Amino acid sequence: MTAIRDALVQMLLDHHIAPVWICFIVSMIPLIELRGGLIVSSILNVPLWKAIIFCIGGNIIPIPFILLFIKRILKWMKNIHFLKIDKFAEWLENRANKKSDALKKGEFLGLMLFVGIPLPGTGAWMGSLMAALFDVKLWKAVVAELCGLVLATIIMSLLSYGALGSIFHFLG
Repeated sequence: MTAIRDALVQMLLDHHIAPVWICFIVSMIPLIELRGGLIVSSILNVPLWKAIIFCIGGNIIPIPFILLFIKRILKWMKNIHFLKIDKFAEWLENRANKKSDALKKGEFLGLMLFVGIPLPGTGAWMGSLMAALFDVKLWKAVVAELCGLVLATIIMSLLSYGALGSIFHFLG
């Protein structure tokens, strides 16, 4: 994922895209999301307050679309055998099912922690997928994910602008 993120950032820089918009775009990408956006922000010397606004904004945009439409999209994808799209849809559902323990322990708190604690395979995209597949009420899913994004923002801001930021600026 790091190589993909770095290549994307370099391509956007080559096209003279402003660093805050690069962070916004990176934060929209599944698996990279806000976590990667804040790291990129730190590397590109975007002020923390701007990074938070643009990274949260980029990470929030896909949430309602996933919550509202993912079941229909997965159903449609399961009927497409070209390029193994049906297998990808099954993989997504299986991955969500494997990660569903956090949701079962307490819908709101479980979803918030799942989105908020920056571990591989967690975040707003997978949290939205799980919430939609397990029929979590829309308002509860949105509020839990927003709270999770705040938690992830705090953790990743401390890491990327604190510990990691010091290392990047020392090496740079």
